[in-house]
Amino acid sequence: MEVKIEPSWREVLQGEFDSPYFAELVRFVRAAYAHGTVYPPGRLIFEAFNRTPLDKVRVVVLGQDPYHEPGQAQGLAFYVPPGVRTPPSLFNIAKELASEYPELSPPGAPLRIPNLLSWADQGVLLLNATLTVEAGRAGSHQRRGWERFTDAAVSILAARREHLVFMLWGSYAQQKGAVIDRRRHCVLESPHPSPLSASRGFFGCNHFRMANEYLVAHGAAPIEW
Repeated sequence: MEVKIEPSWREVLQGEFDSPYFAELVRFVRAAYAHGTVYPPGRLIFEAFNRTPLDKVRVVVLGQDPYHEPGQAQGLAFYVPPGVRTPPSLFNIAKELASEYPELSPPGAPLRIPNLLSWADQGVLLLNATLTVEAGRAGSHQRRGWERFTDAAVSILAARREHLVFMLWGSYAQQKGAVIDRRRHCVLESPHPSPLSASRGFFGCNHFRMANEYLVAHGAAPIEW
């Protein structure tokens, strides 16, 4: 199957695109878009891959599924475009980032929401486990094949690249990261930044500083968070 996706990713994922499960997934997704409201817009389903080519990846942030309210989902985990209300998880990511880098949000100033597009362009793969979702129904496209596809992407990164940083926030992401060889990569784990769990260890995790320290120690440039 010919899929519109960044060429380096298309090459390594072609076996998935040619698999029967992916053909069934495509049928399901096309029907969902044809008969209801599905996010993100169809042209942005593979935006995480298109924005961050395989050889540019330095950090991987794993999300669960896209935001499911109007205007939010843009194909990048945790990202919403300017002018859209900041979701609670992204707000908590901003709070943790400000605690690690106080100069980004000086005391008394409004909390700075990080530019996740800039992250993606610097090599942060913002990958959701499920790439589509029905409007207003979180998790509605789970267990249809997306997880197998994104598992393959994680396995390819873990096998073909060296010294990547994987940020696994919450048990779902941590299960998805089970294939990662921790002798070859840096794996950072914490509770999810959701308001339901952020206070149980996401706040204070220091992952952004730890990621940059690891990258620099292995000859890569730090991320400008």
